[in-house]
Amino acid sequence: MDAKEAVFWSIALPGFGQFLNGKWLKGLMLVGLEFLINIQANFNEVIISSFNGNIDLAIQQTDFQWLMFYPCLYFFAMWDAFKDAGGGKKRNAFLPFAFSAYFVTVGLIFSTKLKIFGVLLGPMWLPMLFVIPGLGVGFLLQAILNRKPIT
Repeated sequence: MDAKEAVFWSIALPGFGQFLNGKWLKGLMLVGLEFLINIQANFNEVIISSFNGNIDLAIQQTDFQWLMFYPCLYFFAMWDAFKDAGGGKKRNAFLPFAFSAYFVTVGLIFSTKLKIFGVLLGPMWLPMLFVIPGLGVGFLLQAILNRKPIT
């Protein structure tokens, strides 16, 4: 199994990468948790409203208490599938995944108020945008921590 393929399937649905890696129980657990959180958070309705540009409705539809679990589950599933498929050999390879989860969670927290260039992006688009600084910080910390000392 290619590690990148496992990540891409995990992006499609948490647990799919685990299925490809032959980790059936773990995959079923992640798919089950994804469905539970998705339904309880009303996330599919939020996605539909967001794609249709109705951000105020998306905010009203969101159960933030449930959706706050989603970023960590999502990025953990990606990391786990990547690692089980043979990726992540580099020291601190988990950092871009972990910091993406942190930053997406922060994006979700501020998604009802924070505007980018005067535009309220809401609980789907703003957290997705926060993946970028999450990856940046994760890769930067990985580079700093993996740097060899000058002798």
